[in-house]
Amino acid sequence: MSIAHRLLGSGDHKVLVLHDWFGTSAGWGSFLDYLDGDTFSYAFLDYRGYGDRKAVTGTYTLTEIADDALTLADELGWQRFSLIGHSMGGKAVQQVLAQAPQRVRKLVGLAPVPAGAYPLDADGEALFYGAAHDRDKRLAIMDLVTGRRASRVWVDLMVDRSLQLSTREAFGGYVRDWVSADLTERIAGSTVPVKVIVGEHDLALTAEVMRGTWLSHYPHAELEEIANCGHYPMHETPVALATALEAFLRT
Repeated sequence: MSIAHRLLGSGDHKVLVLHDWFGTSAGWGSFLDYLDGDTFSYAFLDYRGYGDRKAVTGTYTLTEIADDALTLADELGWQRFSLIGHSMGGKAVQQVLAQAPQRVRKLVGLAPVPAGAYPLDADGEALFYGAAHDRDKRLAIMDLVTGRRASRVWVDLMVDRSLQLSTREAFGGYVRDWVSADLTERIAGSTVPVKVIVGEHDLALTAEVMRGTWLSHYPHAELEEIANCGHYPMHETPVALATALEAFLRT
């Protein structure tokens, strides 16, 4: 196939999975061990400039991610599928929905960026836009979204992996697009079933933020807050995440 990806499971319910700004298709930790591969088939995509597609250049936009995701679905022969998106990937799956609403079965946002523009003040712009070339800024972001409670060993590991497994150009390009893009008018009112999952210690993408965005945009949306975790439930509380996610996909 033309688009590198990772497959897990052989079930009839097809699921496309889009990773976060810091992650890759391989960055889901032990969470993968707890997924039901008899019921579901999961396809994990790397964005251009990331992971197995680190050498693939592009424009580094949400539209490009959605185009590649739809191309991968076509190559796999998946006419309909559910979508899971983590953080930046949560906005990317909404871009997929905007481009191909008839193909989306269900939508799951994990600590997801909302559909609208993401406002940053001057300090926020310096932090997020500077993170492409500054390790300390990446570390500060990772520490913030996990509630300043994760071990420094784990935070260092996540930051170093992001530096090793993505190009600076891609990392910097995607943030400018997901911060500025506004998909609200294209997705608001969609009747697709939606589940939003957040961690109680995430200091950025909180349950309150989700109620004002995701739950107001989608009439059939539900929200779950997972205890004892921040922005990375796939690492912090993998069993609880797998259980909540697949319970929703099964219903």
